[in-house]
Amino acid sequence: MALSSKTAQSTIMTLFLVVVLGFSSMVAWFSLRDGLDRLGERASADLSLASGRLTGELQRYRELAVFFSDHPTLLPLVGQKTPSSEGALQANALLLAAADRTGSDRIELVSREGRVLASSSRRAGVAADNGIPDYLRRALNGTIGMAHMVDASGQRRIFIYAAPVFSPQGPVVAAVTIRLDVETVEVASRGEAESAFFTDAEGVIFVSNRDELVLRAQRLIADVLPSVPPEMIQPFPPLREYTIAGHSVWAIKAGPYLPTLALHLTQPLPVIAMRGEILLDAAPALQTALMQAATAAALCLIFGAALFTVSERRRSLAQRLEVEARANSALEERVAVRTKELTLAQADLIRAGKLSALGQMSAGLSHELNQPLMAIRSFAENGAAFIQRGKPEVAAENLLQISDLARRMGRIIRNLRAFARQEVEGFSDVDLVAAVAAVLEITQPRMRQDGVVLDYDPPAQPVMVRGGEVRLQQVVLNLIANALDAMAGQEGGRLRLQISQAEARVRLILRDTGPGIAEPERMFDPFYSTKAIGQAEGMGLGLSISYGIIESFGGSITGCNPLGGGAEFCVELAASTGEKTA
Repeated sequence: MALSSKTAQSTIMTLFLVVVLGFSSMVAWFSLRDGLDRLGERASADLSLASGRLTGELQRYRELAVFFSDHPTLLPLVGQKTPSSEGALQANALLLAAADRTGSDRIELVSREGRVLASSSRRAGVAADNGIPDYLRRALNGTIGMAHMVDASGQRRIFIYAAPVFSPQGPVVAAVTIRLDVETVEVASRGEAESAFFTDAEGVIFVSNRDELVLRAQRLIADVLPSVPPEMIQPFPPLREYTIAGHSVWAIKAGPYLPTLALHLTQPLPVIAMRGEILLDAAPALQTALMQAATAAALCLIFGAALFTVSERRRSLAQRLEVEARANSALEERVAVRTKELTLAQADLIRAGKLSALGQMSAGLSHELNQPLMAIRSFAENGAAFIQRGKPEVAAENLLQISDLARRMGRIIRNLRAFARQEVEGFSDVDLVAAVAAVLEITQPRMRQDGVVLDYDPPAQPVMVRGGEVRLQQVVLNLIANALDAMAGQEGGRLRLQISQAEARVRLILRDTGPGIAEPERMFDPFYSTKAIGQAEGMGLGLSISYGIIESFGGSITGCNPLGGGAEFCVELAASTGEKTA
């Protein structure tokens, strides 16, 4: 019987683990698909932007070639066997000035025989490079010629445009060629986060914002005339291509400046006879999917463990009661009565404990949320008044304030629970000046009611610190609320706030004119409070919670009784370094 029970338990646990594994795998799959979809939208936009930028830059030089094809300074040189030296000098100077202004490598006027008539680099009179190449032949046939190549030195990649020069009678008599260095169009995209590159018809990467990809080819196309000498082409870094949820994902090893796991997108660019490609880091999407799957599995396992524990306890209790019933059959009735009495007493104790805990929690929440509730009430009354006055847009602003305060109250409650559970939340850059301003907006009505004078000269610029926005506001609110409670009932109360920064640390100092701290060594202990019963609602958790929050930010909070009376608290935080922590 026992063996059968253990076998059944083992079978149930195995089935449960299989279900958990299947469920977590589904969570990972849907999360990864969603992450890749959103990453694909971003990659498509980035690739379109990079492609448009390259096409636009090249189009500018194409239009420049067309512009010079009928320039009055160049036309007299065409058809002359011996152009005048003065006309040639003017043409050379014109092309040199244009090359300097546009960043072109070389601008030339070439005759039908391939002789350079005018050049920005003093090459007039020489034969064109490599005789009459295809791009020049297309221009001499009346169309726009374009080509790309690596120069003879092997150090520079060149784009060339050729525009036909038509005679007044109609036929093409010459061509204008413009050469530009690829570095001229690449420099604007260097340093971008995504890895974009452009391959020609042969499959060679000719333009890229990553030097390590230039003149590499994943696979060469044999039936296309090469524009780059084969000895200059390097193989593409080793990679494996996967198709995940309809997306192409590359696993690649190509140094520190390329992602090891990347989403790969392509876009044809027939205008420049190339294909745009982009690699976007897909590791965050995979990490998010794995994290969500692990979270789902953990929750399922915790739930299963809880059910198993309850089941085991019930089974153990049933077995024990069964043994006791057999051993003490004579006392069965008395045991049943006594058990019923103990059960009722235990239920009463549990109910009393719950009521006490609810009372303490209610008092604590009332202490933490009293000021936002007062503000919500004020905004609601103002909104009603503005509606009666026929100002719905102002009333809408009050409703937005109420919505913001309600969300802030919910987040304060969540942070209070997180602190009680010792949870660790991420943090980022927070404007301390804005946090103090938000708290003062809530607490100023009480300051006016109590006659407390605020001495605060906020910095003109934001002061960024490392922390969490809502929790930092909660700390400032706790300290200001405690100061106002300490000064309640006294005349001439004054609250002084000061924000200062020294190198990598930022300090927020709060000083009041109250009676001071009775026991400074215990002020951060949970449930410690010096307030008289009925004086203020609270559980003595404000400073303890504030201490834990600031410690989680990597900062510190101290309190003392300064000379001259009152109490002073100093909150020290790390200044922002520009990094973002999840």
